[in-house]
Amino acid sequence: MDYDGGKRVFNRLGPTQPQTDNRNQKVCYHWRAGNCSRFPCPFLHRELSAPLNGTTSSSSKRPHGFDNDQRSSVARRGGSNLNTWGRGGGRGGNVINNNNNNNVNSRGGGTGVGVKKDKVCNFWIQGSCSFGERCRYMHSWSTGGFGMLTQLEGHKKVVSGIALPSGSDKLYTGSRDETVRVWDCQSGQCAGVINLSGEVGCMLSEGPWMFVGLPNLVKAWNVQTSAELSLDGPVGQVYSMVVGNGLLFAGTQDGSILAWKYNAAANCFEPAASLHGHTSAVVTLVVGANRLYSGSMDKSIRVWNLENLQCLQTLTDHNDVVMSVLCWDQFLLSCSLDKTIKVWAATDSGNLEVTYTHSEEHGLLTLYGMHDLESKPVLLCSCNDNTVRAYDLPSFSERGKIYAKQEIRSIHGGPNIFFTGDGTGQVRVWQWLADQSATTTAAPA
Repeated sequence: MDYDGGKRVFNRLGPTQPQTDNRNQKVCYHWRAGNCSRFPCPFLHRELSAPLNGTTSSSSKRPHGFDNDQRSSVARRGGSNLNTWGRGGGRGGNVINNNNNNNVNSRGGGTGVGVKKDKVCNFWIQGSCSFGERCRYMHSWSTGGFGMLTQLEGHKKVVSGIALPSGSDKLYTGSRDETVRVWDCQSGQCAGVINLSGEVGCMLSEGPWMFVGLPNLVKAWNVQTSAELSLDGPVGQVYSMVVGNGLLFAGTQDGSILAWKYNAAANCFEPAASLHGHTSAVVTLVVGANRLYSGSMDKSIRVWNLENLQCLQTLTDHNDVVMSVLCWDQFLLSCSLDKTIKVWAATDSGNLEVTYTHSEEHGLLTLYGMHDLESKPVLLCSCNDNTVRAYDLPSFSERGKIYAKQEIRSIHGGPNIFFTGDGTGQVRVWQWLADQSATTTAAPA
């Protein structure tokens, strides 16, 4: 992971350099028409978006989110921010603006870059494609403003969790192969393998603690003291975890959400509460605006008050499994196997309603929010066609795409870089590029 003579990957990227070529600031005319065949094209294949007012550039410590969960509040429908959603069109699919109920078809149709088909060439993956640049399939793992730094090999099954503890020089990855691997951030080498008694369903890093969701159990490691604790109580696989208001929450296979509170004097996590309401597995959790949001295989999202842990509202607009939820700039975003991303805002009564819907051609698996080198918010969306799409927010203008051999189930970010884990067990490390003209990532030697 370190190819710069000792500089750590996480700190080696400097500020964005000013563009000296005016073409880089122009949107490609042929791209807008959906028929650009230049590869790579010297012009932008995304709409220019205006600076966002009130958007923070600091990264959230919460999983899958942008903002500090204790300070954010929920936007109201009818506010000035709501009419900016989806103006980029989102080349990956269709968009629906619930403010005016008009359906808008996105530009370009999603046929890939130029004349290339939107699929990675299987022969190129094996190193045996004889067509070279004339091949009608992709000979790269990505398009857009990011490139692959390296890939980490070792897991034998799908990567279900990735965590980078604050201040640590180690990356932790968990898999359904019943192991957690520890990677050295300077060398990119595996520094250790922790064998567990079950499949890893999720991972979370908070302060010095590393939490791993397992069947009927949550394992906790203190990465500073090497202390190890077991949190009993879950029934079935633990699929999701989040920390909020001093509590650790875990979503389980039986539909319940368990909460623990750390007792420093006794050096243990004590059971604090059990939240019931979902009728099937809770697969995603996020904290924001003094609320806990839970998404479930029962196709619903529940909103819980973090103070008294009471359910305030049940959202049922999705018609398939709710796979991921996150908070961004006073909004709640959710994605589902129903092929939609929904943006929620509060009404005057305080209840959440859908203010915007973005539609993809494939089911969505996970959302992750982060900022690019210019501190612009970007949404990473994993789809079950083995791709990750990157969108500017709030315009949903497409920034690029990542391809994988199998579905990408885990995404986690660091300073100017992010990690993806797919169904083959492969973990890849990506960086944002200051030079937007670099649009493809070839396979490593």
